[in-house]
Amino acid sequence: MSAVHRAGTPAAADELWAAAPVQPIAAHPLLIFLLQVGLLLLLAIMLGRLAARCGLPAIVGELSAGVLLGPSLFGWVAPDAAAWLLPSDPGQVHLLDAVGQIAVLLLVGLTGIEMDLRMIRRRGGTALRVSLAGLLVPLALGVGLGHPLARMLGIGASDRQMFALFLGVAMCVSAIPVIAKTLMDMDLIHRDVGQLTLAAGMIDDTFGWLMLSVVSAMTVGGLTAGVFAEAVGSLLLVLLVALLIGRPLARTALRLCKGSEERTVSAAAAMILLASAGTQSLGLEAVFGAYLCGMLIGSSGEFDRARTASLRMVVLAVLAPVFFATAGLRIDLRALREPAVLGAASIVLAIAILGKFAGAYIGARLSRLSRWEALALGAGMNARGVIEVIVAMVGLRLGILDTRTYTIIVLVAVVTSVMAPPLLKAAMKRVDCTQEELRRLTARRGAPQVRGSPERAET
Repeated sequence: MSAVHRAGTPAAADELWAAAPVQPIAAHPLLIFLLQVGLLLLLAIMLGRLAARCGLPAIVGELSAGVLLGPSLFGWVAPDAAAWLLPSDPGQVHLLDAVGQIAVLLLVGLTGIEMDLRMIRRRGGTALRVSLAGLLVPLALGVGLGHPLARMLGIGASDRQMFALFLGVAMCVSAIPVIAKTLMDMDLIHRDVGQLTLAAGMIDDTFGWLMLSVVSAMTVGGLTAGVFAEAVGSLLLVLLVALLIGRPLARTALRLCKGSEERTVSAAAAMILLASAGTQSLGLEAVFGAYLCGMLIGSSGEFDRARTASLRMVVLAVLAPVFFATAGLRIDLRALREPAVLGAASIVLAIAILGKFAGAYIGARLSRLSRWEALALGAGMNARGVIEVIVAMVGLRLGILDTRTYTIIVLVAVVTSVMAPPLLKAAMKRVDCTQEELRRLTARRGAPQVRGSPERAET
């Protein structure tokens, strides 16, 4: 029997596997990988701290770390050195991407864990009106803007519909970590507006992951009614499995891990990653599975936040900065030298801000809130931060975005996060503090503070 025929038999396959195991990563790729992660982490931490000292979200500094090492500066000033440190070899790039993917899935899972479903139920009606208006208005504006913007940037006719849908999703999301940290820093989290902003933002985030999963499935399978129905069916199946099977499984796993911080951290991380794999296998986005699993863990009744403090510390202090720096590597600010790209960036930013402010304002006024309360809600929900960056990375991975459009979306995330605190402060100066809010503030300040807060200044 020839070697070729023998290789096709199970016994021969076993022999080949035993004789020639997969070699570990070679020395040079390993060196490059370690240098990449170490330099990105160090620079992200330094620039993140500098941004925080300047009163900016640390995500601005962390993204800047990647921008400095990417084509915008290092790749432009020293192309040979940049090509050595950041080679375009797919295998090398995928090593760094794998770290970023683990980081973003755990980060999104932690965001889901921090969802306060009781708050949403308590503030339900008003939060739902504010959130729906804050979703639908920017979604419609983003989809409407997508087609002329695609023509302006020279995007092919066959890709314009998906680009428009994706832009609509990107315009309607908010960033709970940015919002929560901003409210805490300004001592507004006890105010009614602060509570409503968090509740509406949570609804926004959930809807955003749902829509992102549907758009992702339609991108892979094509923009047809059948693919849309299949994506929605997969989505409903995931939600049904999560409620009927996922919730009791999460509760049982956490109950078995009680009394051990190490086992709780391991179980939570494993559940988040496996849930991500589950939604990815159905053609939905892995981040949706991570977010949904986080919600199940946080609402299980067996979850103890203190026992996952070490997981939050590793994710927020190490993995997340590497992810944001990696995201910054793909930003090419030189693209803004093109008049068409600069014009598109200005239009997208204006529409993103206008859409979120208008939507939140309409929803708040329909709920009989004052004009200044409505403006404060718009200012808070306008912050896109980490969520927008993750959405942009998904769009880049799916091929919906190129370097130019990716740079535009990330700029929206940065600018809206930076402008949220001063606008919120200006609006809240006109909103009187009620007796209920004062009682809530007194109770909050009298309560013991727990270190390792989940709300993250960096994002």
